[in-house]
Amino acid sequence: MRTDKLTSKFQLALSDAQSLAIGRDHQFIEPVHLMLALLNQEGGTVRSLLAQAGVNVNQLRSGVGEAIDRLPRVEGTGGEVHLSNSLVKILMLKVLPSALSTMKCLKD
Repeated sequence: MRTDKLTSKFQLALSDAQSLAIGRDHQFIEPVHLMLALLNQEGGTVRSLLAQAGVNVNQLRSGVGEAIDRLPRVEGTGGEVHLSNSLVKILMLKVLPSALSTMKCLKD
């Protein structure tokens, strides 16, 4: 996957999601890791867009945290994590095409 086609904020969120997965001894970076990283991101747009849509962001963050806590832990991976199949599908089907379309419109 070409992460250079993603915004710097989204690249940072992926990095933060990876750190979350490593810190909790998870083998894969799951969509919930990315969601929590986006919700916790300073200066990001996700939290404000969700709040404007009427979402209780604190409750959502709590629920996402609980979902992360239920993920299986794997010891002895040496801090190596991989993108889960579900996260790859989301990125390839939704995020990357949108980023490419935006770049094309902005002639970036």
